[in-house]
Amino acid sequence: MTAPHPRSRRALALPLGMAMATALAFLPNITASAAEAAPAATATTTAGDATSLSYVVNVRPGHGPSARVKKAIAEAGGTIVTSYDQIGVIVVHSSNADFAKILRAVPGVESAGNTRNAPLPAQSTTDMGTPKVLSARQVAAAKAADGQDPLEPQQWDLAAIKADKAHEVSLGSPKVTVAVIDTGVDDTHPDIAPNFDRGASVNCVAGKPDTADGAWRPSASESPHGTHVAGEIAAAKNGVGMTGVAPGVKVAGIKVANPDGYFYTEAVVCGFVWAAEHGVDVTNNSYYTDPWYFNCTDDPDQKALVDAVTRASRYAERRGAVNVAAAGNENYDLAADTITDPVSPNDGTPSDREIDPSKCFDIPTQLPGVVTVAATGAKGLKSSFSNYGLGVIDVAAPGGDSTRYQTPAPPATSGLILGTLPGGKWGYMAGTSMASPHVAAVAALIKSTHPHASPALVKALLYAEADATPCTDPYDIDGDGKVDAVCEGTKNRNGFYGWGTVDALAAVTH
Repeated sequence: MTAPHPRSRRALALPLGMAMATALAFLPNITASAAEAAPAATATTTAGDATSLSYVVNVRPGHGPSARVKKAIAEAGGTIVTSYDQIGVIVVHSSNADFAKILRAVPGVESAGNTRNAPLPAQSTTDMGTPKVLSARQVAAAKAADGQDPLEPQQWDLAAIKADKAHEVSLGSPKVTVAVIDTGVDDTHPDIAPNFDRGASVNCVAGKPDTADGAWRPSASESPHGTHVAGEIAAAKNGVGMTGVAPGVKVAGIKVANPDGYFYTEAVVCGFVWAAEHGVDVTNNSYYTDPWYFNCTDDPDQKALVDAVTRASRYAERRGAVNVAAAGNENYDLAADTITDPVSPNDGTPSDREIDPSKCFDIPTQLPGVVTVAATGAKGLKSSFSNYGLGVIDVAAPGGDSTRYQTPAPPATSGLILGTLPGGKWGYMAGTSMASPHVAAVAALIKSTHPHASPALVKALLYAEADATPCTDPYDIDGDGKVDAVCEGTKNRNGFYGWGTVDALAAVTH
């Protein structure tokens, strides 16, 4: 397995000798062996202002910023970009280094903090890594059985969650939409175009909705991550390329990663609010909110970020969306007493810091109500990189692994996960980024089967229908005689697999 490019946003040595990178919950260079919904902005900052930072100011939801708060923002040198009155989150730009401190002392302000360390605009282009792309010859040579799309025999992950059997019963309902909150989705891809929901798609990178046609697409220089995720969820069963886990549902693109690959709080808040107000049934979140891997609530700036994203994700759930998120790729025990975070802030000067997981959270995956997903490989074991933790992981799903560790059964040749790529291509990636969309798609199948089910009921069915997966003990994934992670819990709920491995067939038959 190759390490990520040295300019990747996170480079972290693991016990298994891997390196992880970026806020995206995938392994970018892993190789395989063999608002319409939000108020318009009242003002904007100057694009070339290299001293401004972005802030969130959180006030009481439902009433908008008071005259006192607006005056305080202006007097502290802030310019309101937009205000999500329904959740009480105001996005502000300011070049005053003390802006957040000043606003926290204003009556009516519940929390305030800077969302980044890099000035506006972000400073440098970051390599997000590249997938293993199938060549035109490989695509042309693909052979499948009757009723299968050409590349489906390479998708060992479908059988791992019984999605192939589920498709014999139902492909999912076109009345159900899964929003991919990510780096953007190429809706012109032949496997995505038939199922794309343009009305629920948007660009939220600036912290407010950009509804221009195609604004949700990644540029040629941006990560293909979101397009890959979208294909895993809903690649059409149309005789072309691959098949998604829920190939009959709709998929939308909500672009929240800026050109440098950062997922900042204001963009993530915009994404959840947009999903909430555009009929989205499920959101997929295969990232962490930059620049902090873990946001600690005893730090006033980081607390404000937790507050803002919590309000937005809860709002989406109240409006009917099930929020699903990737657990991360550092082989961390998220239920441990302490964790060392060596990569935060990833847009500034990171340093090793010991964090208390009871106070510091990876957002959105560790927020209340969010489905936290661990990854498994082709042998059904926890992926070598996947984070874990008793009481943290809710369910598991295929996210791939190095073929060195978990080799798929023929005819599949790669232990990674096949997905769609911009420009009408297909390729392999691995990570909890790839596991999360499998779960989002199964949730969409449940919603298709039970169209009036609330998010709470969809989640309850997701957990109840999961296949109980006992702890792997001992877990020595690389076979070197040393334990690489310790699984705690019972067969029915444990730190590696949560309630179990999701079951697509049960989603359409129970």
